[in-house]
Amino acid sequence: MINFIDVCKDTPYIRFLDFYKRAILKKQRNIEAISISSFNDNRKEVESRYVNLKYIRDQEWIFFSNYHSPKSESFSSHKQISAILFWESINLQIRIKAKIYKTDSDFSDYHFSKRSLSKNALAISSFQSKPIESFDIIKDNFENALKKKEILTKRPDYWGGFSFEPYYFEFWEGGSNRLNKREAFLKDKKIWTHSYLQP
Repeated sequence: MINFIDVCKDTPYIRFLDFYKRAILKKQRNIEAISISSFNDNRKEVESRYVNLKYIRDQEWIFFSNYHSPKSESFSSHKQISAILFWESINLQIRIKAKIYKTDSDFSDYHFSKRSLSKNALAISSFQSKPIESFDIIKDNFENALKKKEILTKRPDYWGGFSFEPYYFEFWEGGSNRLNKREAFLKDKKIWTHSYLQP
C-alpha cells in the first residue's frame, strides 16, 4: 500500500489516485512496487531496480534505501530518473520522469520510528548490495542486530528516504487490437500541458 499525505490536486495526481482506487478494488498485488531507472555517471551505466513506494506527500514521491548503495551513488551522480508502475489488474502502465533528491531527515526519522524492529535490524546490519562470503553471515549479522534493542529505534545516518517530484506522466491503458489509450502530462514552469499519444 502507498500512504497518501495531502496529495497535490493537479490533474495527473487526481488521475493517479483514481487509477489507484480502481486497482485496489481489483486487489492488485504489490501495488507499491515501482521500477526506478537511473544513470550512473561515474560508471556510465543505466541501472533499474524495483523499490517500494511508501508515500506520496503533496508532489513528493518517497521510498527508502541505504545511502551507501549503488542506486544512491547513481542518484548522487545524475539526478534524472524515470519510473514505471504496472498494474496488471486494470491493464495500466504509468510512466514518470522526475528529478531525485534525499528526503528531509525529519521525515526519514518519522518513517524509521514506525517500522518493525526486525526491518530496522536489517537496515542497520546490512551493507546493501556489497559482496559477502555467505548468506549465513547475513543471517548472523541480522540476528546480532536484533538483540541490540537500544539501537533499533534510532535511524542510522546511512539510511533514509529518497524523494522525486514528477514533471512528466504517461497513463497507458491497454486496449483490444492494440488500440491503447495513452494520456500524457508534461509540467513546464508549474503548468501542466495535456495530450494524447498515438499507440
